[in-house]
Amino acid sequence: MAEEDWQVFQFPELLGAIDHGVVDFREFLRTPSMSCAIYHLPAGSRDMQTPHDEDELYFVVAGRGRLRVGDAEHPVVKDTLIYVRASCDHAFFDIEEDLTVLAFFGTAVRMR
Repeated sequence: MAEEDWQVFQFPELLGAIDHGVVDFREFLRTPSMSCAIYHLPAGSRDMQTPHDEDELYFVVAGRGRLRVGDAEHPVVKDTLIYVRASCDHAFFDIEEDLTVLAFFGTAVRMR
């Protein structure tokens, strides 16, 4: 097995790499079929993202706020998982506690 066939990430190291004082988006994996990032939004900050070309799954690892997808809104807290379809307008808002999420972007692949 070649080294590029797999990678190992330590979550504390990913957390340690983010700048907690500002909105920070750090991609830590990119392949032809997926990418992964850690995204941090301090309390009171504004999410400036735009719709993506890929489906996305968020896993909230810390914090509290809300997510708007189209006209719908949902509270987000630690341990929330959220799926957002590609090209949907969405943004975090009303961030009451520093919000840190893992973001997984990808396209569906056919299972053999």
